[in-house]
Amino acid sequence: MTQRLPPSLTPLDTALAILLRGVDPVSPVELPLAEAVGCIAAGMPQLAAYPLRDIAAADGWAMRANDLVGASSYSPLPLTELPVWVDAGDAMPAGCDCVLDAGAVEVLGPLAQVLAEGVPGQGVGRAGGDIADRSAAATAGHPIDATALLLARVADVERLSVRRPRLRIVNVPGASAAMQMIADLARAAGLDVSAHEAGARDATSIAEALDVSVCDLLLTIGGSGVGRADAAVTALAQRGAELAHGLALQPGRTAAAGWLGKVPVLALPGAPGPARAVWLALVLPLVDKMSVRQPRRQVTLPLARKIASSVGIAEIALLAEEHRAWMPLAVGEWPLHAIARADAWLLIPASDEGFAAGEPVDAYLMRE
Repeated sequence: MTQRLPPSLTPLDTALAILLRGVDPVSPVELPLAEAVGCIAAGMPQLAAYPLRDIAAADGWAMRANDLVGASSYSPLPLTELPVWVDAGDAMPAGCDCVLDAGAVEVLGPLAQVLAEGVPGQGVGRAGGDIADRSAAATAGHPIDATALLLARVADVERLSVRRPRLRIVNVPGASAAMQMIADLARAAGLDVSAHEAGARDATSIAEALDVSVCDLLLTIGGSGVGRADAAVTALAQRGAELAHGLALQPGRTAAAGWLGKVPVLALPGAPGPARAVWLALVLPLVDKMSVRQPRRQVTLPLARKIASSVGIAEIALLAEEHRAWMPLAVGEWPLHAIARADAWLLIPASDEGFAAGEPVDAYLMRE
């Protein structure tokens, strides 16, 4: 059976509402630090203060600043006993509150003299100065990044609680480049990705790969159009999926969105541009709700030139930042060079005709 688009396309807002309506947050899981990067933080453990006590932040002589008032190379201060040498990371000796550089103390056998004053706290890492007691490595709802991992490692935390939706990707033969792109984006977004390839492009082969028993979200890549070899939507229908096929979105018009049992499913086009657009407009909001992610950051800048758009269909524009303004690179159709250059993307609602040059617009960053 040949796939056909309906006479009228489903509005983007309607398709998104269909997907989001039945989605609940996934349960938190405890992951080793290396696996948690990119995932969305859930309940974070309270960290112990670090360092636990004052430590030397530099190699040098541990001293008491009040004892060094007036010391200089012109008026050396003789010491009655040798000061304590500390290496960075050593606990500060009792009564000492600063660390002087090696050259600030002149040692001549059993005698020593100080050639410079010190300031309380100079060269000292204060207790709790790096990590405050009972603080968290990351804020719930935000991605686990390298800084969060650093804090966790320093505090000897081995696992973090995160939300990590399970994504199953089914690639229709012939869409490998788009599939790899989506898989890479999904892993960077902290998803647990399982990628599979259908045995062939026919509906039966694709349907055999549509297993939703162990995933929270199912994507098919390729075969969503109306070509003679396109059968992804037919395969989903054979498995009982309820879909809206044909979206008022450009690029991404031939995509489909809906549910297969209790799992949301999207059929993405096999071309990288439309696949990426559907990922931004539909998949990311779905994943964000599953992960209880805080709203993504938008950057407001004026447009360097106008953007024209057709009323009745939502379009996504790719933007590059140039001289503190958004320069439109592509609207509706996305060549690969525009995707590679883009710093941000802008959704133009179906009700709008576009934006004038100089008008401030809120764009989402392609890479946060």
